[in-house]
Amino acid sequence: MTDAIRPLIAGNWKMNGLKSSLAEFEAMLAGASDGAAKADLLVCPPATLIADFAQKARGSKTLSVGAQDCHAKASGAHTGDLSAEMLADAGARAIIVGHSERRADHGETDVEVRQKAEAAWRAGLTGIVCIGETQHQRDQGQTLDICRGQLNISVPDGSRSDNLVVAYEPVWAIGTGLTPTTGDVEQIHGFIRELLIARFKGEGTRIRILYGGSVKPSNAAELMAVSNVNGALVGGASLKAADFLAIARGCP
Repeated sequence: MTDAIRPLIAGNWKMNGLKSSLAEFEAMLAGASDGAAKADLLVCPPATLIADFAQKARGSKTLSVGAQDCHAKASGAHTGDLSAEMLADAGARAIIVGHSERRADHGETDVEVRQKAEAAWRAGLTGIVCIGETQHQRDQGQTLDICRGQLNISVPDGSRSDNLVVAYEPVWAIGTGLTPTTGDVEQIHGFIRELLIARFKGEGTRIRILYGGSVKPSNAAELMAVSNVNGALVGGASLKAADFLAIARGCP
């Protein structure tokens, strides 16, 4: 954890959740409001639930609602897509862009990811830019090169601590139960911090860097204690209030 940076625990629900999930979200709100959480909390449900969740979270000082993706343009003939402005109108406060599943399933490029981050800014939202290497790239010793390339292109100019969050997610660790060693995480997060400082100077010292990839209550405290880990992007464990809040309590 980096001194003076309040951690962020962001939950990516992916393609999970129905209206019946509102009770689980309400439990997260209750846990956040009773002072149990040591971090800012963000829940990114499917777009169908954003408005309902945001209505419930209105007035919360700890927990907010985000989105999992957006289109780069504000409006137009893009059937099935949602603009950042639409998501903001529904109550989202942040948007995840460039998640590895979007990059793999939809062929999103670094340039497209940057354009989506800029769209989030255009709508007054925070962009959470995801980067990370595959197992093959890791085996080839390309982790730092891949992270550098994705960060340099996917992260827009003008990034600040109040409009950008970077999430490092080793693709091979997402949903597999595998995690890098704390030494690996410290090396990569330190490398990302150096790149942010070199590009954004003082702002680079304050931009939050999240770790993502099989984060769960049993390993959260160990991961959150690593230098330059300023929170987590959580997948499956964010679907249950008890697990999500336990991860937040793991923050120093």
